[in-house]
Amino acid sequence: MNVRRNAAALAAIGVLAAAAPAVAAGPSPSPKASVPAGLYGKSDPTYDGVWRQSLTLVAQRTLGYHPATAAVDWLTGQQCANGSFAAFRATPAASCDAKTMVDTNSTAAAIQALHATGGHDAAVTKAMDWLKSVQNKDGGWGYNPGSPSDTNSTSVVIGALAATGADPAGVRKDGKSPYDALATWSIPCDQDGGGALAYQPDKKGKLAANADATAAGVTAALGKGFVAQTGKAPAADACAKAGRPTPAQVADNGGAYLAAAVAKSGHLMSVMPGATDQPDYGNTADTVVALAADGRTAAAKKAYAFLEKSAGPWAAQTGPAAYAQLILAAHAVGAQPGDFGGTSLVTSLNALGPEPRMQAAEKQAKASDGTSHAGVWWSVGICLVAGIGIGFLLSTRKKQQS
Repeated sequence: MNVRRNAAALAAIGVLAAAAPAVAAGPSPSPKASVPAGLYGKSDPTYDGVWRQSLTLVAQRTLGYHPATAAVDWLTGQQCANGSFAAFRATPAASCDAKTMVDTNSTAAAIQALHATGGHDAAVTKAMDWLKSVQNKDGGWGYNPGSPSDTNSTSVVIGALAATGADPAGVRKDGKSPYDALATWSIPCDQDGGGALAYQPDKKGKLAANADATAAGVTAALGKGFVAQTGKAPAADACAKAGRPTPAQVADNGGAYLAAAVAKSGHLMSVMPGATDQPDYGNTADTVVALAADGRTAAAKKAYAFLEKSAGPWAAQTGPAAYAQLILAAHAVGAQPGDFGGTSLVTSLNALGPEPRMQAAEKQAKASDGTSHAGVWWSVGICLVAGIGIGFLLSTRKKQQS
């Protein structure tokens, strides 16, 4: 998710912070940029304000929280009159114009967040209409309107469609759907990187395996957005040949590629230019979600175990989008984000912005039977303490400094 868009970032402006999605060309972020009230995180929001806010709100709703009004209002205030979103608008009261760098990734992420929070149907509909209006003839989407389609951008739009109940297969341009686009980026099994998805073809039409794009494509091919749970195990562990793979085959072949990629170490490696030889925590978190959604439970749990052991410092340094990614990874494998390697992802995320609320009825339901209800899956930083014949919940919600 947040670093799922590395390839687009490289194509546009080079190396960005790990929490940012793909971005369009523009000036380097200013270290003096102020962080508006209601926005999560302390870092410059120039390139990831809407993205990190959207991930935060989705993660909070997945946990059963009701995001703070100020946080939701900040996000809705970023929308342009035509329904689109830019990565960040410092003066949202000003009208969007031709110079406003709106993009599909921010718009699709905001759709998922506003749909999850509820009560924003008009804003969601306008944003969805805008996305449909900028769909490319191959059925996919690029980062900016008119730019060539890529796996990552197409996948986040599929996620927005699926999250709002629309059928991505029915959203077509010149007779092609986003699933048709994903199939063209799926590398045949008998080629180098077989099963993986490419970010997009190079100038000669060649496809190169991209784990970042593969994680995005697997989840999208399964018709999932940011939130996914463990799916049905695939029929085969290895890549299965297909002349024109169906969405399910794209997902299963991509899942096989990812499972092999994390089989030894439990994580992906960073491929950012200039980066030291180190794990890629963000894309590994995305891979956990993709593997779980594709029913590859063992591989997903192995990668999550690595994150639980090693990703805490990365999340603390990166900020809200990273915490949200890890929470969604925990959700995908059925783990408890309130106890992530001895820390609470939930408390850490909520401390970075306006405090959300949990309805009393939901708290009582959780406390009474200890089960996770659909739409109310949460841990709120609570650890289960075993007593002699008695279990009780001990609140560990404490504000943490980022």
